[in-house]
Formats: sequence, structure tokens, C-alpha cells
Amino acid sequence: MAQQADRESRTEEPTEKKIVDEAEKGNIPVSREASFFAFTLAMLAITAFMAKDLLRSVGYTLQQLSSDPSGVLIQNSADAVTFFNTLVWEIGTPFIPILAILLMAGLASSFLQHPPRIVFDRIKPDWTRISLINGWHRIFSARGQAEFFKGVCKLLSIGIVIWTVLRWQQNAFTDTMSLDPDAIPELLLMIAMRLLTVVGVVTILLLAVDLVWVRMLWRRDIRMSKQEIKDEMKELEGDPLKKARLRSLALDRRRKSMIAAVPRATLVIANPTHYAIALRYVREEGGAPPGAFERQRSHRA
Repeated sequence: MAQQADRESRTEEPTEKKIVDEAEKGNIPVSREASFFAFTLAMLAITAFMAKDLLRSVGYTLQQLSSDPSGVLIQNSADAVTFFNTLVWEIGTPFIPILAILLMAGLASSFLQHPPRIVFDRIKPDWTRISLINGWHRIFSARGQAEFFKGVCKLLSIGIVIWTVLRWQQNAFTDTMSLDPDAIPELLLMIAMRLLTVVGVVTILLLAVDLVWVRMLWRRDIRMSKQEIKDEMKELEGDPLKKARLRSLALDRRRKSMIAAVPRATLVIANPTHYAIALRYVREEGGAPPGAFERQRSHRA
């Protein structure tokens, strides 16, 4: 109830300082769909430019192994380990550029949303994250239900798209029975590219919706109450009560200094209802006021 009341009291939009402070703490809006979209684009690029050479390389390795099995001598466990390491190296080496591309795509999906920032508070151990009660509340909270609904919608939309494309390519799968075996990999690559292209288009739509949704939730979560805005203004500009108190003290000091200087005045002009003016002029203490000599000469002329 206290948490609900606190959330209801936060009705004001966050200030620029609040947004900057939250970003420095690592609390920034991040769309999970961006990483999935980057993965889809990376897989599409790999399928279009690298998959054919990769399949050819792996096929050649397996062909060499199957064409001359007698050339592989395994007499003990050491030979078996050596053969396994060689096989893994021969087959796994072509996959290293693919893994690098997928890693770069994942990093790009994060960096393009927000600049990289190291926040040590985010990597500190937090025992509340492993609490079963808190985890249960997170799963069945309003945000958890929204994330579940969003995941179901994504799964259904992508599943429908994939089923539609496979249904559209049904004749192509049937024709593979009459094709040359060497042409089957190229046909499968073409179908995979079509699938990834359609999934990428759907993911763009999901990403656009998710970006708007995530930012709306983030701005709602960092809303401020009127008291928080007042406290922030006091922090930036100073407490108005303290500033008024300082002004009052300064006026009192000036008033006391003026009152203390009245007995030394040469002339006092007083208006009992509005103001009083004290003037002091002693020739021995200083020269005549500016313009007095000129006025005296003009008067004598």
C-alpha cells in the first residue's frame, strides 16, 4: 500500500537532472527486441555471404573423413583425443567469423540505444534479486504480465510468419526429390534467406512498438512528486527560506551601520512619515563634492 501510494504521488514529469542521475545509475530504457533484431540481421548477412562457403568447407572436411576412414589410426585414448581435437578445429574454424559477427551485432544493438557506460552499482551483489518472494512478485507484477504478453505476441507473430513462408515454399521442398543433390544446399539457403527476411521485417515492427513502450514505462517509473521537485530546486538554487534569512540579516547590518553613523552627520533631513536622510561633509576630511566649485563660480558670476 505504501509503495502504491508513493507511485500515485509521483505525478510530475522528470526533470533533466533526474534523467541524468538515473542514467548515471544505469537505469536507462533498453529494448530487448533490439538484440533479437540485430541477431536476425546478422544471420541474414551470414546466410547471404558466408553460408555457402561454410557449408562447402564443412562438407569437404566430412567428405575427406568418410572417403578415407582407414587413414585415421586410433589405437589408444591419446589418438582419440588428438583426432577429436583435429576434427573440432577443422569444422569449428570456419565458424569463428560467424561468432564474431554475432558478438558485434549484440554489442551494436546495445551501444546504438545508449552510449557505453560503466556503472559499478549495477554489478554489486544484490541479495534481493535471489529472493523467491521478490522474484515471485516480479513475475506476477503488472510489468511481468506485460512482458509475458509481449513475449507471447512475438512468438505467435513470428510463428505465423514462418508457417506462412514454409507453406508458400511447400512446392520447393517437394521438388528437392527430383533435384541434383548438389543443388539442395543452395535451395535450402534461398529458403532460409526468405525466412530471415520476413522475420526481420516483422522484428522491425516489434522493435518500433517495443522502443515506444519501454520508454513510456521508463518515464513513468522515474516520475517525481511535487515535493521531490521542490527539494531539487532547493538543491540547485538554495533554500528560499535561508536566502530570505540572509537578505534580512544583510539589511539589518546595513540599517545598524547607518543608525550608528547618524550622530556624526552634518545635516539630517527628516520626514516623520516616510524617510530620513543623513549627510556629512567636513572640508578637512576631504575635498568638496564634485561640481560644487563650478556651481559656486557660476553663482558669483
